[in-house]
Amino acid sequence: MPAEKRSAVRSGARERAAIPRPLPPGAPGRRPRRGGVRRLYEQARRAWDRPLTAYYVILGSSLLITVLGLVMVYSASMIYALSIDQSSTYFFGKQFVAAVIGGALMLVASRMPVKLHRGLAYPMLMITVFLMVLVQVPGIGISRNGNQNWIYLGGPFQLQPSEFGKLALILWGADLLARKQDKRLLSQWKHMLVPLVPVAFMILGLIMLGGDMGTAIILTAILFGLLWLAGAPTRLFAGVLGFAAVIAFALIWTSPNRMSRLSCMGVVGEPDPEAGCYQAAHGIYALASGGWFGSGLGASVEKWGQLPEPHTDFIFAITGEELGLAGTLSVLALFAALGYAGIRVAGRTEDPFVRFAAGGVITWIMAQAVINIGAVLGLLPIAGVPLPLFSYGGSALLPTMFAVGLMIAFARDDPAARAALAMRRPGVRWKTMRRRVKRRPSGER
Repeated sequence: MPAEKRSAVRSGARERAAIPRPLPPGAPGRRPRRGGVRRLYEQARRAWDRPLTAYYVILGSSLLITVLGLVMVYSASMIYALSIDQSSTYFFGKQFVAAVIGGALMLVASRMPVKLHRGLAYPMLMITVFLMVLVQVPGIGISRNGNQNWIYLGGPFQLQPSEFGKLALILWGADLLARKQDKRLLSQWKHMLVPLVPVAFMILGLIMLGGDMGTAIILTAILFGLLWLAGAPTRLFAGVLGFAAVIAFALIWTSPNRMSRLSCMGVVGEPDPEAGCYQAAHGIYALASGGWFGSGLGASVEKWGQLPEPHTDFIFAITGEELGLAGTLSVLALFAALGYAGIRVAGRTEDPFVRFAAGGVITWIMAQAVINIGAVLGLLPIAGVPLPLFSYGGSALLPTMFAVGLMIAFARDDPAARAALAMRRPGVRWKTMRRRVKRRPSGER
C-alpha cells in the first residue's frame, strides 16, 4: 500500500475515533431523557409566562362562558317561557340583548385607561347608593320572590341596583386603599377600616332592607377580599369576620325561610312541593341523571316544571343534566382559568389600584360562582345568587362584563403586554421591517 494511502487511512481512523459516541442506557454520565409530561409542563409554563397570556385567557374564557350561558339559558327557559304564554325564545332574547350591551360595555372598559377607571369610582358609588335608596321607596321599587331589590324600567325590563353595587364598591374601595397606600397610611388600622368598612356596611344595610341575603354575602366577600389585599392583620381581619358572622347568624336565625335553606345542606329528601328542600332535591336529581355526557342539549326532564328557577339560580343543574359531567367540568375549567388569569394580573402589577381592583373583581366572580355551584351540589345553602356570566339576568350580566373588561384593561396595561401589542400592529411591524432593509443603489435588483 502506498505511503500516502496509509496516512489517509490512519487520519480517517483518528477522526472517527474523535467523534463522541452515545453512551448505552444506564451508563454513568449519561443524561436521562426528559419525559413527555415534563416537556409538556415546561412548554405550558413558557406559554403561560408570555406577556399576553393573561389578556387572552381572560378574554377567551369570559366569552366562552357567556356564549355557553346563552345556549343553556335558551335550553333551560323554553318550557317555562311557554308556560307563562310567551315565546320559547322570550328569556333567550332578553339575555341576548343584555349580552350584546354587556359586550359593548366590556369593549369600552377594556379600552379605557386606568386613570379613567379611577375617576369613575366616586360617581358610580353615589349613583348606585341613590338607586338603592329609590328601591325602598313605595311605588318605585318592586318586590320579586320576596325580595324588594328591583326598579321597574318599563316593558319587560327591570333593574337591580345591588348588582351594580358590587362593582361600585370594588372601584371605590380600590381607589381609596391605593391612595392610602401611597401615603403609607395602611399600617394604621383606623385608616384601613375607615371609611371602607362603614360605607360597605351602609350598602349592606340597604341590600338587607330588601331581604336579599345572597347579594349581601357576595358584597361581604368583596369587602374581606379588599381587606386581605390591603394587608389587614390577622386579629383585625378575624374581628371583622367575627362581627359579620354574628350579624349573619342573627339574620338567619330570625328568618324561617333562611333557616329552611340552611337545613337543606347535604340533605336530599322527598320531592315534596311543600317541603323546604324541594328545589335542592330536584337540583341533585338533575345532576345525577346527566351521567358522563348528559341526556343531550334540550332533553332535560327537570326543566318541565319540577325544578324551580332552572334558567337562573339552578342553571348549573340543567347543564349537568343535558351536558353531563363533561359539560359541568368544562364550565368549572373556564371559571378556574378566568380566576387564575385574574390572580396573575393582580400579582404582577406594581400599581396598587390595579392590584386591589383586579383582586376585588376575582373575589366577586369566584365567590359568587362557588356559592351558586355549592348550592346546586347541596354543599352550601341556597343563597339565590346567579352563576356569573352564565345564568339569566341582565342586571347581573352587565356589571360583570364591565368588570371583565376592567381586568382586560389591566392586563393590557402591563408594560410587557403593551410592547407585545404594539409589535403586533401592522404599522409598527411595517416600519420595523423598513428599518431592517438596507437601501440599495438605484437600478440594483
